[in-house]
Amino acid sequence: MSKKIGIIGAGGMLQYHAAGFRAGGAELVAICDMNEAAAQKAAKEYDISHVFADSAKMLNDLSDLDAISIITPNRTHRPLAVQALRAGKHVFCEKPPALNATEVKEMKDASEEGGKTLMFNFNNRARPESYALRKYIEAGEVGQINSAQAKWIRRTGIPGFGGWFTNKEMSGGGPLIDLLHMVDLALYYMDYPSPTHVLAQTFNDFIENKGFKGPWGIPDVADGVTDVESAAHGFVRFETGQVLNFQISWAEMNKREEVSVTFQGKKAGGMIRRLFGADGLDETAIDDCELYVQEHGRSVNRSIVTEENEDMGRIRSAENFVRTIMGEEAPLNIPSQALALMKIIDATYESARSETPVAIS
Repeated sequence: MSKKIGIIGAGGMLQYHAAGFRAGGAELVAICDMNEAAAQKAAKEYDISHVFADSAKMLNDLSDLDAISIITPNRTHRPLAVQALRAGKHVFCEKPPALNATEVKEMKDASEEGGKTLMFNFNNRARPESYALRKYIEAGEVGQINSAQAKWIRRTGIPGFGGWFTNKEMSGGGPLIDLLHMVDLALYYMDYPSPTHVLAQTFNDFIENKGFKGPWGIPDVADGVTDVESAAHGFVRFETGQVLNFQISWAEMNKREEVSVTFQGKKAGGMIRRLFGADGLDETAIDDCELYVQEHGRSVNRSIVTEENEDMGRIRSAENFVRTIMGEEAPLNIPSQALALMKIIDATYESARSETPVAIS
């Protein structure tokens, strides 16, 4: 029997959630948004029967829902996820998991208490290149990854000024929390070791300069708040002795947008990368994926060729959620990983604030 899913949030990511859920065989039965007109429009576009402006009413009226998808601003992730989990529903939540690690812990606890699946849209794990590299790692061809470098850097990619993206109270932070995917992907390749210390710095040089605005048409809010970073750089050490460097930015003097993870293992190294012709526009990007090995005394760089995937795994990620709750696939991510990731992000902001390394318990 197909799973019934209700969606909260009628924003741009809905197209990927809807496609992925249906690819997994699920039925989209309800859409909820505080802007009921937006919900009505989405219901018509995606052929969804029930429309709500209140999530509690949706959960009450449609008790046979199996799962809830959350596509809303960051500060609503925790309350909506906890509400759904306590109502006995599985939850697929957009990134970032929440505003901070404390909130993610509450979400994780609610999932465990109710015995329901909680997953997050770490969609870059679902890219064909990511699957390919992960197979080499799982086959033992890379060995333990000693070090990795994670990048999501833009030159002109601030998502509007004064809206919720640039308001720390509403978003939790700037690009570090918005573009956390490559940090997550590096940790995924490293088998999510336990972090012990973070040394980091944030920068806000261009955060109020409208010449660095991204191309998505997000409107500015004239009397809104802009109090987040424009870039973050950091170094993480783990209990295993492994290390990770990261560079994340919306606005920084880079040549162009780059989304990448590079790693160095005991047997081989590797790299997954997307380079953009124009910041923020996936249709201008090119992808490459490589494995670096020594064979018979020679340095060999293998190009890993996979099918093209412009949506960066977003559809496949949602499909995996459905197949996970149906018992057909293993989950691409679990709550303990999201918690570890948010602890690193929290420690990054604290290290930048205190100008000292920060220990993670």
